[in-house]
Amino acid sequence: MSGQTITVDSMKVKLNGEKNLLEVIRNAGIELPTFCYHSEISVYGACRMCMVEVEGRGILPACSTGAEEGMVVHTNTKQIRNMRKIIIELMLASHEETCTTCRQSSVCRLQDIAKQLGVKEVRYKKMVRSEAVDLSSPSIAYDPSKCILCGDCVRVCNEIQAVSSLDFAYRGASARVVTPHNKGIGLVECVGCGQCVKICPVGALTIKTNLTNVWEEIYNEDKFVIAQIAPSVRVAIGECFGEKPGVNNIGKIVSALRMIGFDRVYDMNYGADFTVVEEGKELLSRLEKGEHLPILTSCCPAWVKFVEQLYPDLLSNLSTAKSPMHMFGALSKEILSKELNIPREKIVDVCVAPCTAKKYEAERKKFKVDGIPDVDHVITTEELARMIKEHGIEFDKLEPSSLDMPLSFATGGAAIFGVTGGVCEAVLRYAADALEKGSAREFKEVRGSDGIRVGEVAVGSKTLKLCVVSGLSNAKTLIEKVMRGEEYYDVIEVMACPGGCINGGGQPVDFGKDVLAERARGLYDNDRSLQFHVSSENPFLQHFFNECDDKEKEHEMLHTTYENRRLLKRDDFALNAASEEKLLSLTICFGRSCFHRGAQALYMNLMKYIRGAGLDKYIEFNARFCSKMCERGPVLQMDGETLEFCTYQKAVDAIEAALVRKR
Repeated sequence: MSGQTITVDSMKVKLNGEKNLLEVIRNAGIELPTFCYHSEISVYGACRMCMVEVEGRGILPACSTGAEEGMVVHTNTKQIRNMRKIIIELMLASHEETCTTCRQSSVCRLQDIAKQLGVKEVRYKKMVRSEAVDLSSPSIAYDPSKCILCGDCVRVCNEIQAVSSLDFAYRGASARVVTPHNKGIGLVECVGCGQCVKICPVGALTIKTNLTNVWEEIYNEDKFVIAQIAPSVRVAIGECFGEKPGVNNIGKIVSALRMIGFDRVYDMNYGADFTVVEEGKELLSRLEKGEHLPILTSCCPAWVKFVEQLYPDLLSNLSTAKSPMHMFGALSKEILSKELNIPREKIVDVCVAPCTAKKYEAERKKFKVDGIPDVDHVITTEELARMIKEHGIEFDKLEPSSLDMPLSFATGGAAIFGVTGGVCEAVLRYAADALEKGSAREFKEVRGSDGIRVGEVAVGSKTLKLCVVSGLSNAKTLIEKVMRGEEYYDVIEVMACPGGCINGGGQPVDFGKDVLAERARGLYDNDRSLQFHVSSENPFLQHFFNECDDKEKEHEMLHTTYENRRLLKRDDFALNAASEEKLLSLTICFGRSCFHRGAQALYMNLMKYIRGAGLDKYIEFNARFCSKMCERGPVLQMDGETLEFCTYQKAVDAIEAALVRKR
């Protein structure tokens, strides 16, 4: 490709391996408008905004047209400009225009392109459908009346996250984006990661905000309101106020929160140090016993929900250590209620996170004590920026303030949690130091932006095989290889969002090439600037463990359990209906785990046996989607009796014994 050129609007432009004409044109400094083009997902070509005229070939979509030597391209002819304006006007005619109150008003792609093209009026009749906003999810709100059918959310949910909670339905003017069975987003297998929110160019998918509740807590003089700030927030919030990505603004955040009315402002990294230590202990214990390996990290709530819904037989592999948010929530309410002599129910913990899935995590019943949540509210980076603006604070003019101690003291191991590979590296530092004092180091082998990164590292006298994954589609690919026995690892770290928390669904939206790298650099710089780099070196963490006499309560505060969360429920369906007097009823589980363990082959062989013995008239055979006994599959139930780890011979013996009894 080197040396080849094309002509774009009378300019000679060199080709540098770009995958399509659109990227060539953008690299030449011409911003073609698009709604549906994103380099990390498939080319869809639905919006038709990037049409260009190629001499000798006519008008073509730049996103799906390859660049070829000698092409002469015109990007803004009169015909093309008129086409684009017509498209925008048609979108506006079918779009609910509540711009002054829309969450996306300042970052709306539809507004930006309409302004770029000089659209001042809409010449077409308004055709807006009046539809209720879907608020069933604690993380995401969906307003179908604002959807422009660009398909970005559908593709990111399917291709990047492998969740497939959104897809197109119906045709023509009735086409729309829906969830499976047209249920609410919170009632399907959505994991709340918010990547659909980040990529939505209008206000159809937005963060489900609870700022009104947070303001009410602040105004309530009977409440003691504290904030905990996640690591990724500090290196991204400046972008909401015109700063470059990666700038560590923790001091300004503290000043802003105090001005808003928070009583104490803490660093979630304090909780992250506890997560590292507990997960590190768990890793070393599992390695010694040789059980429940690989250990799967459990800090990312979207990933945890993904496992609970799709791979429940791997629940025992998840680390039982709570996420940093809930480590901090449990510890802070326990410590502050005693220290300040305040009832636990009067302490309000507001977590500031880069993640929309944290909103769902905070609502889980497991993270409540006597009905009182460890974390009361979660707001995202973007929501914090809105609070600052609502209060009238000029962020760029703020002087930094110090965090409240001691529940903010943290090590560099906690600081890097917000970037993919950070949790794994922090746990490795702990394990290395525990096995051989002073051997901890920077494990740069786990760093990088690749979706799947594998490697081996020496930790003390042990060599551990590691895998770091970001993006749930990558996680699905890897996990299924592990389940099939094709791959083996000791430690697997998974972050649902590509790049980790720095790219969470609640972060400022910026698709620039270097944004995530700059945010990651900010966290690694934070790590290097701190006094300690191994979580177990945190003196306040050491003090807690030394002073805590109730080890059972300590475990309850720092650890959790998981459950099978398969959401698709249905009645048993018949595979073989007995035509005469029924003697026996069989039900086989066809859930994913049982399927992987041979349920289909077991069913086929049993039906062959039943028909061959002439028993199909007397034996009813049903199937069930999931029996929630995933680790013990295949599972066959026979008149209420459950056969776990069922084999063909085990099933036949049980059937014959049952028939003898009945006859």
